[in-house]
Amino acid sequence: MSKERVLVLMGGYSEERDVSLRSGTAVLKALQSLDYEAEGMDLKDLPIQNIVDFNPDLVFIALHGKDGEDGTVQGLLEILNIRYTGSGVAASAIGIDKILTKKILSYEGIPTSPFTILNRNTFTASPRELAELIGKIGVPMVIKASTQGSSIGVYIVHKEEGVAGALEAAFAFDHNVLVEQFLDGIEVTSTVMGNEYDTEALPLIEITSENEFYDFESKYTPGMCSHIIPARVDEDVQAKVARLSQQVFKNIGCRGVARVDFIIDRNNNPFVLEINTIPGMTEMSLVPDAARAKGISFEQLVDKIVRLGLETPAHR
Repeated sequence: MSKERVLVLMGGYSEERDVSLRSGTAVLKALQSLDYEAEGMDLKDLPIQNIVDFNPDLVFIALHGKDGEDGTVQGLLEILNIRYTGSGVAASAIGIDKILTKKILSYEGIPTSPFTILNRNTFTASPRELAELIGKIGVPMVIKASTQGSSIGVYIVHKEEGVAGALEAAFAFDHNVLVEQFLDGIEVTSTVMGNEYDTEALPLIEITSENEFYDFESKYTPGMCSHIIPARVDEDVQAKVARLSQQVFKNIGCRGVARVDFIIDRNNNPFVLEINTIPGMTEMSLVPDAARAKGISFEQLVDKIVRLGLETPAHR
């Protein structure tokens, strides 16, 4: 007897389309090996009727970036009364928006880098405005397009004369840009799994990159990064990161699986960078590595995500 009917949504329209196709293909293969009645669909140019006709018990969302990770597809599936994996509409919309996430972190008292917010329609990059920005944040600074994933639209600026160009590049991706104080330290990521308040943090991963930071090329090019497990930080710091990551997961209202990224500074203080509500599931992705470190195979991880989705009402 076959298990539930699962539709894997992948691809889509975002800058991360190719990564999503890789995630979705890996998930589909795992589901089929687990005897789920599974099929994959590319969201790009996909009629809604195709989803309805498949009549899934659950949609496994393997979409990254806009239109898949931002609450859009989640809202559509709720209208169709179809269960799906991962976070709901509100948590997805917040999680993809670095600015909204930073505001919640600040409100909840969770340590994060000092920041300011710029809007393309009101920030003219005049000499006075640039001087004020540099005076407030300092250099080096980190400039991020607000709603891109996979480090797309992220720039580290070391010199004052590079600020204007980096802002222009970030504004090409988004109307709103987050400007943060640069934190020098160890980059780590914590995977959280669960629903509501029943969560667990998987083993912490330290990330090193051949590039200046863990950018798109580093994430998806073999040999350009290393995932170090266990992370080379003190056990008490690891425990603090695990607690903070679960707190972020709950404060934003996540479900299923999410990944919280941190910088641990030179004084062993962890600072939250951002959250990823639909982490990658490719052969180079962090969440499968964290699961393996706890003895959870890729197939078992996929099955766990499905089970968490099935226990969630279609309307959240």
